[in-house]
Amino acid sequence: MPASSISDLQDAPVFDDGKAPEALRTIGEVAKALGLKQHVLRYWEEQFPMLRPLTRAGGRRYYRPEDVVLVATINRLLHGEGYTIKGARQALQSKGGVAAAPAEPQAELHAPDAPVPTLAHGGPEDEVVEALRILAGHLHTIRERLAAALAD
Repeated sequence: MPASSISDLQDAPVFDDGKAPEALRTIGEVAKALGLKQHVLRYWEEQFPMLRPLTRAGGRRYYRPEDVVLVATINRLLHGEGYTIKGARQALQSKGGVAAAPAEPQAELHAPDAPVPTLAHGGPEDEVVEALRILAGHLHTIRERLAAALAD
């Protein structure tokens, strides 16, 4: 996995267990640190091909520090930013394995009266997510115009 961004490192949990920061962590340790259930981490391993902790005899999982950062990033995308699993996977893959924190919505990309674009791969879920992003951009523009009007 490529080097992590600053926002990803901020996502990574701090372990207070006496182990070195570069030590391997069990699935239980990672789950506890992030407030997740172990079965959620196992499910994410199926859904995110870039998440591959080491496995030893008997299938025991050991998470490297970069795996922990990736899990924390996935957690942020899914639970903090409201991405779907498919959207989070695409975000991670488009960033070469690491998702950066999203930028402020860019209202200038879509004028308020412009038609809502559809996505090329266009499932209903993707269209809703894209529509919400566009709406967030419009709201950002309205907020800026309102602040400017109030400042005058």
